[in-house]
Amino acid sequence: MVNLPLAHDLLWGMTPAQLSADAPAWAVAALAAGQPVVVRRALSEEGQVAVGVRGVLREQRLAAFMALDSIACRVSPEALCHVECERDLPVMQALKQLRPMLDDCRWVWGVSGSVGFELASGFRAMHAASDLDLILRAPQMIGRDQARELVALFDQTVCRVDMQLQTPFGAVALREWANGSSRVLLKNAYQACLVTDPWNPQEQAA
Repeated sequence: MVNLPLAHDLLWGMTPAQLSADAPAWAVAALAAGQPVVVRRALSEEGQVAVGVRGVLREQRLAAFMALDSIACRVSPEALCHVECERDLPVMQALKQLRPMLDDCRWVWGVSGSVGFELASGFRAMHAASDLDLILRAPQMIGRDQARELVALFDQTVCRVDMQLQTPFGAVALREWANGSSRVLLKNAYQACLVTDPWNPQEQAA
């Protein structure tokens, strides 16, 4: 199948019937209400995609699998960069502050986490203490100095801002890449492993 969903994409169309028989009541209620699910990094059988169901409480997260042919709508994090919200929360203030700089860099970036979920679906997920989670499509290496400049910029906002660098071989936390550690944690559908260069495919087999 061409154009498979990517990690952090939001998908609509999953029904309670696709959950396992022992799924918690909150997960059944979330899907019955029409909430989207978020694509997660995990292996899945052909014709399915690994997803997470989100509940109202922070601890209410359920790993599940969704049939690809039941996807009714898909929204990527980068489609949410310029979606506005009337709620005047710190995360939205931070997003408005960072948006021009990220746009000027001509990077492909996006909004994930609770902010992305609410902006895409309208279901309330943000609160006053929420973090702003961002992703950056990084097909080529982002230098450590550039990563440190981004972290310094993020630390000037009114809430914590975290960014995942999406390399062709998995995701790495911007803050971890910026702090100068000799090895960083790279996560993909197959594994999470420590590497020195997240853009080098040969390291994953090491």
